[in-house]
Amino acid sequence: MSKSHLSEKAQKDLELVESAIKGDQSAYAELMDRYRESIYFMMLKMVNNTDDADDLTIEAFGKAFNRLKQYSPSYAFSTWLYKIASNNCIDFIRKKRIKVTSMDTGITNSEGEKIYIDAKSDNKDPEEVAIHKQKVLLMRELVGKLKPRYRLLVEKRYFEELSYEEISQELNLPLGTVKAQLFRARDFLSNMIAKTKDTI
Repeated sequence: MSKSHLSEKAQKDLELVESAIKGDQSAYAELMDRYRESIYFMMLKMVNNTDDADDLTIEAFGKAFNRLKQYSPSYAFSTWLYKIASNNCIDFIRKKRIKVTSMDTGITNSEGEKIYIDAKSDNKDPEEVAIHKQKVLLMRELVGKLKPRYRLLVEKRYFEELSYEEISQELNLPLGTVKAQLFRARDFLSNMIAKTKDTI
């Protein structure tokens, strides 16, 4: 497919995507370096919480990297990545029912595109509450199958709701290690959830 319609930056992104699909780990790292900051600040603007923005940034890259083969160069990689990140964040907002400021004005990403947020705060009905409890039980069961070091981090982060800094201090681990291992743990959980999706 012709790349002439893409900007020079987008053409470089496409080369990195093609290398990443072939298994080049450094290409993944470079894509992350190019967009980590802009995705993080977009998430921060949407949720107004640094820990949540951190989590959502990692999740956005995780989802994008798992779907790299679905990316089409008919538009810029950054546009595709921002869309995945914003959709994931909107789902998060709906689940947490976070109050979001200036929903009508939307958010402009670094490509100048407007992203509008539709955050609904409907209360769960009894059936949804029951389903939610079932999901929590299943999630705890899946977390129990992780290796001890990953299980401990997930429990601290999601069940005890500690910040990355608090986990780092409590377990005497470097902050970068905490974040990297939580990323790996979430990846393992995603794979387990995919295998058990019929029961969720």
